[in-house]
Amino acid sequence: MKKLISLGLLAVICSASPVMAAGEKIGLLMSDLRLERWQKDSDLFTHAAQALGAKVYTQSANGDASTQISQIENMISRGVDVLVIVAENGEVLGNVLSEAKAEGIKVLAYDRLIKFADIDLYVSFDNVRVGEMQAEALMKREPKGNYFLLGGAPTDNNAKMFREGQMNVLNPAIERGDIKVVGDQWATGWSAEAALNIMENGLTANQNKIDAVVASNDSTAGGAIQALNAQGLAGKVAISGQDADLAAIRRIVAGSQTMTVYKPISKLATTSAELAVKLARGEKISTNSTVNNAKKEVPAVLLTPIAVSKDNIDSTIIADGFHTHKEIYNP
Repeated sequence: MKKLISLGLLAVICSASPVMAAGEKIGLLMSDLRLERWQKDSDLFTHAAQALGAKVYTQSANGDASTQISQIENMISRGVDVLVIVAENGEVLGNVLSEAKAEGIKVLAYDRLIKFADIDLYVSFDNVRVGEMQAEALMKREPKGNYFLLGGAPTDNNAKMFREGQMNVLNPAIERGDIKVVGDQWATGWSAEAALNIMENGLTANQNKIDAVVASNDSTAGGAIQALNAQGLAGKVAISGQDADLAAIRRIVAGSQTMTVYKPISKLATTSAELAVKLARGEKISTNSTVNNAKKEVPAVLLTPIAVSKDNIDSTIIADGFHTHKEIYNP
C-alpha cells in the first residue's frame, strides 16, 4: 500500500513539474493570410509547434495594422504564453507589446523586425543579403542601363533592409555612371496592384526605356511584369523577386522574371516554433546575432537565403519539396 501511495504522489509531482508541462499557448499573429507565402508559414509553424505539445491560436490582420493591435490585445486576454508576430506595421506595436510584457508574455518577431518595442527574440533571414542577391542577379544580366527601384511596403522594416542590400551592390555602378536610377517607388502593402500602377507610370515617364526593375518580392514583381507585358517588354527587362511563389517560379521558367530569392520557410517556421516553445518554458535560447530595433539589442537567429534562377530551380525549390516538378512545369 505504501508503495502505491508513493507512486501516486510521484505521478502528481511529475504532472505538476514545469519540465513536464504541455499545452503551452502560442498566439500566432499573421500580417495577411490572403498571401500564399504567409499561408505556408502559418501551416508549417502550427504543425511544428503542435508536435512539441503547444497549442497555437492564429489570427490574420489581412493587411490592417489596427486590426493586428486588436488581435494582440485579444491574445493577451486569452492568456497566451508567447506572441509570435508577423508585423503588419513593425513601428506601431510598442504600446500593446508593453501590455503583453506586463502580463509576462514573451514576444518573438517572426521574419519582420518589430521596432521601438521590448521583444525577446527575432527570427528571420539575412534580409540585407536578400537585397544584395537581387541586385547582383540583375547586374549580372544588365551591368549598365536604366534601373527602376520598386520597393515593398514602407511600413515593413524588411523592405528597408532589402533596399539597403540592393544599394550596397548598385551604388558603385551608379557612381561610375554605368547605372542610372530612373524611378524609386514603394508598393503599399506589398500589393501587386500597387506595383502594376507604379510600373505603368514609370514606363510612361521613361518612354519605356527601363532595362531592369529591382522588385523586392514576387508579388510586386508580378504586378510590374503585367505592366511590362502590356508594352511588349516582359522578358526583355530584367526583374528580381523574392519568396519563390509558385507563380514567380513559373515566370522564371517562362523567362519573364529573372530571379527570386528562396527563403526556406520550413526552416524559418520550424525553428521559430521550437524557439517559441522554449520561450514559453523558460528554457535557454541559442542565437547567432543581434539586431537593434531602436529600443534594445534584440537577440536574433538569422538564416541563410538562396538566390534562384532558371538554372537551379530543380536543385533548390523542387529538391526541398517547396513546389513540385509538376506544379512548376506541367500545371
